[in-house]
Amino acid sequence: MNNFLFVAAENDAIPNCKAGGMGDVVRDVPRQISERGDSAHVIVPSYNRLHKNAEFLMNLEFQLRGVLYVAELYRVTPKKEFENLFHYVIHHPEIESGDIAHIYHNDPEEPFYTDAIKYFIFCTAVAEAVKENAFGRLDIVHLHDWHSSLLLFLRKYHPAYTILKQLRFVYTIHNLAIQGIRPFRGNYSSVENWFPEIEIDYENLMDYRYRDCINLMAVGVRFADAVHTVSPSYKEDVMLPSNSPDFIGGEGLELDLQAADHEGRLFGILNGSNYNNIRAAESGKLYRNTVKALFGWLQEESKKYKSDFLAHTGEKIMDYVEKKPEFIVSSVARLTEQKFYYIMHSPDAFIRILEKLEKVNGIFMLLGTGAPEYEELFRKLSYEHKNFVFTNGQSEDLIDSIYLESDLYFMPSLFEPCGISQMLAMRNGHPCLVHYTGGLKDTVKHLKTGFTFDGKTTDEKINNMVDSFDVVLDTFVNNKPLWEKIRANAKKERFTWKNSVDDYYKMLYAITI
Repeated sequence: MNNFLFVAAENDAIPNCKAGGMGDVVRDVPRQISERGDSAHVIVPSYNRLHKNAEFLMNLEFQLRGVLYVAELYRVTPKKEFENLFHYVIHHPEIESGDIAHIYHNDPEEPFYTDAIKYFIFCTAVAEAVKENAFGRLDIVHLHDWHSSLLLFLRKYHPAYTILKQLRFVYTIHNLAIQGIRPFRGNYSSVENWFPEIEIDYENLMDYRYRDCINLMAVGVRFADAVHTVSPSYKEDVMLPSNSPDFIGGEGLELDLQAADHEGRLFGILNGSNYNNIRAAESGKLYRNTVKALFGWLQEESKKYKSDFLAHTGEKIMDYVEKKPEFIVSSVARLTEQKFYYIMHSPDAFIRILEKLEKVNGIFMLLGTGAPEYEELFRKLSYEHKNFVFTNGQSEDLIDSIYLESDLYFMPSLFEPCGISQMLAMRNGHPCLVHYTGGLKDTVKHLKTGFTFDGKTTDEKINNMVDSFDVVLDTFVNNKPLWEKIRANAKKERFTWKNSVDDYYKMLYAITI
């Protein structure tokens, strides 16, 4: 039996520990490992909340900043139990809950300041737990994004954690754009402040653009035994230099990624989706669940600043309870540059889409929270356009209803390492309109399982996005046989975790299956 340890910032196998797609992956891959008869341990920070009502296991003592730190290891009850699959959290008062999904901190003046501190503490505590044999004899440690890459720094340089050199380390890149860059010195949130006993290897740790800083994403790429991107096309993208916003590639790390590929350490394996035992939505509850969510948010003190808008959305949705639209387009996503740059760059293009929808009695439903400037833009557009329903919040029931009852899922991502939303929409038999990039390129085929757009420049991509939307509506209105064929093809697609994890074992884990 092989014994795995997964280290990440998110884990959707336990309640209230997800901000994005990483949480889904960290939930699903260990379940596949369990089904194969191997054992897996999954550990995330507690964020000062997830350890409550959990089972205390041990104290972990270690040195940071020249000071003795004591963290606590807890076992957590998951949403679903699987054989030989165990979930843990690390608690320390300085590992604080963030303002993004109660996980990450937003430090606009000094990016990653707070998050680096809490993941320095977390990763060192995990190293100590491995040293104390908290998970038994491990074979493979699977790290996810920069939040966990410090374990590779400790493995290579820290004299107290030489035991880590006995294990195979795999590093998955979920979003290369977020790199965890921090100063080497002269700052409370710097490497030298937290690890004064380690002689810093500047050449191997530095960000080549900011040579006085460590790049924790680069640490993962440079030091892991295997490096993994979450789709084959994203692997090809990130080995090329970025030319933002026209093309998002390696984001300054393309040479490191090319080196990893040359050394046979870089692999592109598509994420999977679940097709069995999924949380099923009840048909016909889309508008009811919207109203239910809105009334719930109106009671929250934190939503006072947007209460007028929530009421406006409630009034708007009631019209559709009585007179249902003919065509529903939807998006569910964090409101960020990655997801909606083209809309922010050209609101007029989005307005043209809304106007085209209006002619066929169609509506656009967007659910999400995120960057203030994006929330403000979409609230403004909602006030101005009757057929744009912007739900500025999060609701699992409503999200499930949107995926079930939409006719088209819209995903105009600037870049997309893999994407899970398009898989969820296709699982329900709904075509997607996507930007032909990264994992979207690997999962949606134009006029076969959905619709795509692309272009050489940003303006060309935006124009093609609107033109592709015309193709969508023309197909839906004037070519029902083709529309139904695309729907059926989308529903038949299977991006299974079994197939993905088969490749994990062969390529990432180097285990014969």
